[in-house]
Amino acid sequence: MSASRGKRARHCLVAGALALLAFGAHAETLVLWPHGAPGSEGKTGSEAVRLSDKGDHVVSNIHVPTLISALPKGAPATGAAVVVLPGGGHHELWMDHEGYRVADMFAAHGVAAFILKYRLAQEPNSTYTIEGHSLADVRRALRTVRARAAEWGIDPHRIGVMGFSAGGELAALAASRFEDGKPDAADPVERVSSRPDFQVLVYPGLARRPLISAASPPAFLLCGAKDSPAISQGIADLYLEFARAGVPAELHIYAGVGHGFGIRPGDKGPVTEWPLRLIDWMGAQGYLGPR
Repeated sequence: MSASRGKRARHCLVAGALALLAFGAHAETLVLWPHGAPGSEGKTGSEAVRLSDKGDHVVSNIHVPTLISALPKGAPATGAAVVVLPGGGHHELWMDHEGYRVADMFAAHGVAAFILKYRLAQEPNSTYTIEGHSLADVRRALRTVRARAAEWGIDPHRIGVMGFSAGGELAALAASRFEDGKPDAADPVERVSSRPDFQVLVYPGLARRPLISAASPPAFLLCGAKDSPAISQGIADLYLEFARAGVPAELHIYAGVGHGFGIRPGDKGPVTEWPLRLIDWMGAQGYLGPR
């Protein structure tokens, strides 16, 4: 590893450790490409973390993609795992209500969760692209979890992807543009498939429509009725595409709710129970039963 890349990785791990202080000791931060992410050569800036007016941790300037793990606690491990992609318009990541709290929810239900900090294609002066770099980070994250499944007690056939807003767009793309593993790759992570076994799309951005076919993974779809028509109507159209392709899918649109709700303490109403509906769906699909 070059000195500059090693320095970037150390900066990333330090920033991750600071953000995890309130997340719990069960978390671990993993650098996806220990020798540097393709396309990030020469980029030495550290991650930027700001607090929103509500105290949310918001991260940007990501050049070292990482996974933050939350393994099951307080409940028997089911063998299922989810890679979680926070949203933020491809120019930042909202880590609390679309990341840490979501991962804790999964861990409490026996599901291993891995929050992905992916590179951002639309922050000022970014040289990254959504399909060339952000999507590559999602594929690498799925491959990493699958390649190390035995180490974490995960069933390699029960690994899903979940995204919020811009992260939902990436999750949908990863589920429709997955890649097979390369058996002769020198890197063992690249030998396994990037195909998620299921997908969870929460108020996803749909500027880049996923290609739905009979090979698409089962889908859980969720948004608020007061979201923009591009999302609230677009997700309904997406559900119909899954149905026409014969792909198992479930859709929830909550009345009176807008964009970006995630999991926030103090919220009220039926929408706050969406995590339970997701866990119910995962159980009905067989992802939470005996291995």
